[in-house]
Amino acid sequence: MAGSSFGTIFRITTWGESHGKALGVVVDGCPAGLPLCEEDIQKYLDRRKPGTSTITTQRKEDDLVEILSGVFEGRTTGTPISMMVRNTSQISGDYSEIASYYRPGHADYTFDEKYGFRDYRGGGRSSGRETIGRVAAGASAAKLLEQLGIKVRAYTLSIASIEADLSRFSEEARLTTPTAMPDYEANEKAVAYLEKARNNLDSVGGCMECLVEGLPAGIGDPVFEKLDANLAKAVMSIGAVKSVEIGDGSLVARRFGSENNDAFYCDEKGNVGKKTNHAGGILGGISDGSALTVRAYVKPTPSIYQTQQTINNRHENIDIQIKGRHDPIIVPRAVVVLESMTAITILDAMMVNMSARLDSLEHFYGK
Repeated sequence: MAGSSFGTIFRITTWGESHGKALGVVVDGCPAGLPLCEEDIQKYLDRRKPGTSTITTQRKEDDLVEILSGVFEGRTTGTPISMMVRNTSQISGDYSEIASYYRPGHADYTFDEKYGFRDYRGGGRSSGRETIGRVAAGASAAKLLEQLGIKVRAYTLSIASIEADLSRFSEEARLTTPTAMPDYEANEKAVAYLEKARNNLDSVGGCMECLVEGLPAGIGDPVFEKLDANLAKAVMSIGAVKSVEIGDGSLVARRFGSENNDAFYCDEKGNVGKKTNHAGGILGGISDGSALTVRAYVKPTPSIYQTQQTINNRHENIDIQIKGRHDPIIVPRAVVVLESMTAITILDAMMVNMSARLDSLEHFYGK
């Protein structure tokens, strides 16, 4: 299978299946000397693990990470970092009957068409559990970015029509509410809404947003390696994400140029700034020094308990009712995945950028 690796210099390769023995990631290109331990990774994995609230799947997994290589005496060695999380709560029998049919909204049909064979237990590589490797890699990328003064944080912006009021932004709420909303009031409304959807045997979609603060201007390349293009690819690679926006996104299509352009200014110290940030921190595929904003829209969980119409592998029309343990919404547990993929993309772009200018090379290698 191609397509399990991402990045140019800071490069990750995820591996494993939902109901296999384990899942994990190999991170190549991480510089030597970064303080890193399993606790650094675990706090990120804890934000996406199942069974933590009434609005997540009740599959019970501790998702405990093991660092197998690339770290010695608490610091990265510069060699590939291999990390693993063992599966401990597989109930593959929940999925035995779907071997013969295709669930609506899932990759069952497309996998069979591509490979002629699939791991039907929980979706195999298409399962949300694949993101364990992304989050483990993202935790290490975020730790490195923090050392450079760059902060990456994501949260749930909306669930269905219920939107967080960012004027009430709470960092504690972002990290502790079951919805990952940074607004306690919106969280309460969303939880009640999700309970109604669950009682109706249905699921809900939503939107998540990620902010990158402290990113300097000049990161990213024009044409095919634009920072926003690579972010879009990274975020669209997250299962269930159907749309990605940078800055004001689709709203810009309704404006005049005079409304949408961000005016530049210089302060008394000569620092460049912008009076607005409709562009979301990127111009011409290159960071402009203001806060970078990425937004991702996520479809409702396709595994719902209502009777649905589909076909089996003999191309016969059938009715099905899905069993198993499923989230009524994907967004809250995907927030840390968005944060991780953003951190990985930003760090990789910064490492690529180190060779963009002669004075950078002279500063590093000059005598």
